This record gives sequence, structure tokens and C-alpha cells, in this order.
Amino acid sequence: MKREDRQQAIMDLLVAQGAVDLDDLASRFAVSRMTIHRDLDDLETAGLLRKIRGGATIEAGTRFESDFRYRERQGGTAKARMAQTALDLIEPGMTVLINDGSTAAALGRALVAKRPLTVITNNAAILVALRDEAGITLIALGGVYSPKYNAYFGRLTEDALANLRADLVFISTPALADGAAFHPEESVIATKRAMMRAGGQVWLMVNHARFGHSALHKLANLSAFDGLITDTAPEGFDPDGLPLLTPKEDCA
Repeated sequence: MKREDRQQAIMDLLVAQGAVDLDDLASRFAVSRMTIHRDLDDLETAGLLRKIRGGATIEAGTRFESDFRYRERQGGTAKARMAQTALDLIEPGMTVLINDGSTAAALGRALVAKRPLTVITNNAAILVALRDEAGITLIALGGVYSPKYNAYFGRLTEDALANLRADLVFISTPALADGAAFHPEESVIATKRAMMRAGGQVWLMVNHARFGHSALHKLANLSAFDGLITDTAPEGFDPDGLPLLTPKEDCA
């Protein structure tokens, strides 16, 4: 098996399992432990996994966000709850801007219930879901495609956003702590910030499990958002005056 094929097979296993064992990989592919070490080093350098003792994981960390394919399989109920809550903010005829991410993708797929709409996004999953839907004017943000995030980023994306304006913007983030939202990758943050500047109202979407976690780069203080959407409000969380929406509650 070629190195590229073997590394793709390793990623497929990680998406399915979340973690892999070095010895198991060496046995599966009939290669040496050192060869697998090099494969894992290459994939870690590409930002696709985290090496751990005896293997590798695709689980997110403070400097690493997991592959979109893996995240898309996780927390389906929570994502659906947040999508429905966000949907209640949207009225037919609006222009809605949605960022990358599997939580945002769940919202994007639900937007047909509010058509006619204009939808702006860099999220490839949303583009695929809505491209054939009547009543949806779909604006695809170009840029450099990231397979890891299944989305487009970079200067082209940000330049396009500078000339657009949305009624509502939905931003998702993998970490929220100390009154701020965080993300592991600076290039992703740059696009999210450009989206925030393009919106009338900007809502932050965060799974309750990500509260109390930080990442390498600060996206923005919570005060930069018009409101926060989560699936379940964590006990003791103080939104400090920010509207907090959950599936069963109104603004807090």
C-alpha cells in the first residue's frame, strides 16, 4: 500500500473510532512501528490528528480541532436542539450568514423551513444541502478549501465578506471560558471575525460540553455577540447580561 493510501486509511479509522493504537496499525498494514510513527508525524504536522502515547487521537484539544467528518458524527441531538433554537430567530426574507462547523451545518440543513431566504456560507456541507432547494438564494464564499473543516477560508473569503451584509450571523466555536470564545486555529478565526463584521445581529452557538474550555487563540469576548445559543445551559454559568437561548428557555 502506498504511503498516501495508508495515511488516508489511518484517517478513516480515526473518524470511525476517535483513536488508534500504534501497534494495531503496524499489524493492520503489515509495516514497522517506525513507519507508522512517520505516518502519524506527517498527519500531525498537517493538523489532522494528535499523537498520544502509543497511538493517536482525533479528539479536539487546546491547540487542535478534530476533523469535520468526526465532529459531524458526534452530539447529533444537541446540534438539532441548537439548530431549532436558532431557527426561531429567523424570518422568511432574511439574509442569513453561517460559518463552518458541524453544529452550523445542522442549522443550515434546517433553513428550508424558513424560505424564502438568502444564505451566505463557507460551509461546504450547507452548500451541498441547499444547492437544489427552491426558495433559497445561496451565496457560496470562495477561498482555500480545508478538508479538515469542510469549509473555505483565507483572504478570498474575507474579501467577499467585506462586500456583504446579513441580517443574522451564526458563529460556532469549540471553546468558551472566562467570558470569551476561543478556537485552536488562527486562520479559522480570521474568517469568523470577518463574518461577525458582516452581520446586523451575531449569535454564538456553543455546545454545553465546550463551556469551561479554552483554546490557543481568542476569537472574541462574549460582549461582541448579540446572544448565545446552547443546547443546555451549564449550571452556574453567568451570561453577564447576554441573551442566552436554549431549546426550552427564552432569553436569560
